[in-house]
Amino acid sequence: MLHLPLLCLAAFTQSVAVAPVPQDAEWWRQRHEQKMEVTRKGGYDVAFLGDSITQGWEGGGRAAWDEFFAPMRAANFGYSGDRTEHVLWRLQKGEMLPAKPKVVVIMIGTNNVGHGSSNPAQTVEGIRAILAAIRQGSPKTQVLLLAVFPRGATADDRLRVQVGEINAGLRGVSEPGVRFLDIGHHFVRSDGTLKDSLMPDLLHLNPDGYGIWARAIAGEVRGMLRT
Repeated sequence: MLHLPLLCLAAFTQSVAVAPVPQDAEWWRQRHEQKMEVTRKGGYDVAFLGDSITQGWEGGGRAAWDEFFAPMRAANFGYSGDRTEHVLWRLQKGEMLPAKPKVVVIMIGTNNVGHGSSNPAQTVEGIRAILAAIRQGSPKTQVLLLAVFPRGATADDRLRVQVGEINAGLRGVSEPGVRFLDIGHHFVRSDGTLKDSLMPDLLHLNPDGYGIWARAIAGEVRGMLRT
């Protein structure tokens, strides 16, 4: 169990977004055990950390993953339904960090606002707490912090607006070893409508969407691995 991340939480307001808790579903606990075994075995240089959109690399994103990220020795730590507080719990319990990955790719936060558990400012707090936990648990790990992908049909969709507020907060993050990257423009049309050809349910990516995501960040990840 990794205790260090507990210390970093004292710097943040005690909102739900920074209070580590697990999901209570049995499948989630089983996945956690599987990912703890991945952690124990180690051998990965890149780790993807997030929610169902990240977990989807194991489904609709498999072909793109195998082409772009498997050669980089990548491991997937995405869990469907996760919010920042769930990611913090996983890190606190010793998931991912003990293997000291060179690069962590993070996208998290859409479920915080989507499930109504946190507002955008609290969600940013939760993400910053995750960054602090990584910095304490694996100081040499570099982080590629992705803007939360757009969601909802139109630019004025309530959740789209809240996601935009999260991303505005993340743009202000300036920490050693952390790079912020917003690739959301790939998923919207010029009029602000979401490309349902890439996100049929207006949230999750299909295989074409994962291909776009992979191509948009692969060069950045490779560059970070070389530094």
